Amino acid sequence: MVGRSVAAENWQPEMEQPEMNVQKLIETAKMLVADNKGLLAMDESNPTCNKRFAKLGIPQTEEARRAYRELIITTPSLGEYISGAILYDETIHQQQRNGIPFIKAIINGGIIPGIKVDIGAKDMAGHPGEKITEGLDGLRDRLQKYLQMGARFAKWRAVITIGVDIPSRGCIEANAQSLARYAALCQEAGLVPIVEPEVLMDGVHTLSRCSEVIEEVLQTLFNQLYTQRVMLEGMILKPNMVLPGLTCSQQASVDEVADATLNRLLRAVPAAVPGIAFLSGGQSAELASARLNAMNLKFKLRSPWALAFSFGRAIQQPALELWQGQEANVSKAQQVLLHRAKCNWAARRGEYNARMEETGA
Repeated sequence: MVGRSVAAENWQPEMEQPEMNVQKLIETAKMLVADNKGLLAMDESNPTCNKRFAKLGIPQTEEARRAYRELIITTPSLGEYISGAILYDETIHQQQRNGIPFIKAIINGGIIPGIKVDIGAKDMAGHPGEKITEGLDGLRDRLQKYLQMGARFAKWRAVITIGVDIPSRGCIEANAQSLARYAALCQEAGLVPIVEPEVLMDGVHTLSRCSEVIEEVLQTLFNQLYTQRVMLEGMILKPNMVLPGLTCSQQASVDEVADATLNRLLRAVPAAVPGIAFLSGGQSAELASARLNAMNLKFKLRSPWALAFSFGRAIQQPALELWQGQEANVSKAQQVLLHRAKCNWAARRGEYNARMEETGA
């Protein structure tokens, strides 16, 4: 990767004091959305990663996962378009084949390392069809461990499902409180919290219904963030775009999605938040880029926050399909990965278009 070269055996992560450093949190949050860059979400759990491997005939082993993650973090020039990488617990402990820790390689490439700290969405008691994200127990100690390893931000994902009579107030409030408590613990530890309240795309709901739910979720979330005394200037919001359900009979145009998304965010997200890094949530790579581009093209000059991206599959999937677990395909897969990162960098500038797909990697 581009950047300074430090012998693996001599590298040590930066050690920090446990008390909250307000200015450093603000600076890190701003860096995560600076220079038209965005986040690469490579924090898939082992079961999720294995499922994706299985569909492509790739062995579902720790070594295969390590090799794939090495492909990602050693992609040349990735740091020109990606500001931060969200890692999974297994990933942050892994090394390249030459013994260099992944987290060191990421830092040397000019990318800020982060870590997913929730332990997944579980069925919510008393609320059929709804989920609550768990992982608050022992989180303070885990955050200190990750901080000492070199992480500078963290991520927690809550999931909200739209269906008949759901989401319920109980589900929205419980997830909002968990997100806020997580965010407060992150800032106490000196880590910038990425706060992710995802309203899932699955379902038959309309664009209008999704818009209403997102506004309710975000208003509840920020009430809890205030209650838990989270410093808004030192966090990043990671929401979904406002979209009709995947099986809705009436799908929306790129411009309709852009308008619906930004109009709701302007009603619910305080201007103190430095950046909004959208999740891709199962959208195709090209469509996620096009919708992000439309938002920046139409709203960038009057948006109080940076409109960035925190994409997982929308950046990784084309490269994964090309790699197929074969060493001979690494270089071509890296070119495709870099192309997708560059497309989303261009989308932040309002300069993405279909020609980029025709002439890209």
